[in-house]
This record gives sequence, structure tokens and C-alpha cells, in this order.
Amino acid sequence: MADHKERVGVYPGTFDPVTRGHMDIIRRGAKLVDRLIIGVTTNMSKNPMFTPDERIAMVRREIGSAGLANVEVTGFNALLMKFAEHQGASVIVRGLRAVADFEYEYQMAGMNQQLNNRIETVFLMADVSLQPIASKLVKEIALFGGDITHFVSPAVRDDVVARVDAQGRLGDY
Repeated sequence: MADHKERVGVYPGTFDPVTRGHMDIIRRGAKLVDRLIIGVTTNMSKNPMFTPDERIAMVRREIGSAGLANVEVTGFNALLMKFAEHQGASVIVRGLRAVADFEYEYQMAGMNQQLNNRIETVFLMADVSLQPIASKLVKEIALFGGDITHFVSPAVRDDVVARVDAQGRLGDY
């Protein structure tokens, strides 16, 4: 019998906050590999609501609640391909919601392939019911006092609401 080399995937993102859409991609991505590493990255240009450590803890909690035994969560602040190489990954998992996502992701996949052609990028289409969900919009809705229940888990909703309450809401209504 041939030795089976463990197939490792990396799903990178800011996860600020982690949404039902992210969790859908994580669940499905975990089926494609032996071990899926969720790489929570620092992207200050996205003006994060939560610190990297808070986001890592949030994603770990959600993974634990989902019972995904082959999924790990770690933070990184490096070039994605360097991180993937360090993790021994052969696959980068990316979620696509819309055509606008595809253009950006297609360009990034091409650049990543130039950096390391031994690591494949796999795109998973978001579930139709989850396609409109974006962390940026979830935060905006919460900041204006809207209900984000349909977009995140109850625990994440509580985290976001607590942060918004501490920072202050926007708008007059």
C-alpha cells in the first residue's frame, strides 16, 4: 500500500467577524483535505473591528461549535504563499460570492501560482443563500443598529453587538 501524504489546505482571511458564509466554506473545504488551517491574517487596510487575537479566538470557538476535528486556526502576518509553504499546504481554499470576487481572486491566484506553482488555489462558490454576506456589510449593519442574526452565529452576533455598544453606534434612528 502506498504511503498517503497528508493533504493540507489553507483558508486565509481576516474573518472580521467570521460569518455564516465563512463557516460554509470552512465546512466544505474541510472535506477536501486531511487538515484545513484557517489563517487569520492582519489586514489593517480593512479597518478591523476586532484584534487579531480576538478574531482567532472567535474562529476557534465557531470551529469548536461546528465539531470540525480536522480544522485548526492560527494567525499570520506574512505573504500568503510563504505561510502556506510553512504549513506544508498543497491547496489554498478561497470562497467566491460574486463576479466581483472572481476578478480579484483570479488575479491573486495567478500571482500566487507565479510565486509557487506547487500550491493550487481551489475556489468554492458560496451557498446561494449565503452569497450576499460580507463581513464589511455585517459590521456596517451592526454599526447602524440593524439585526445581523441571519449573517452570523448567535455568539458572533453577541461579540459584534458588544463591540458596537462599546464603540458607539452610527446614525440617528
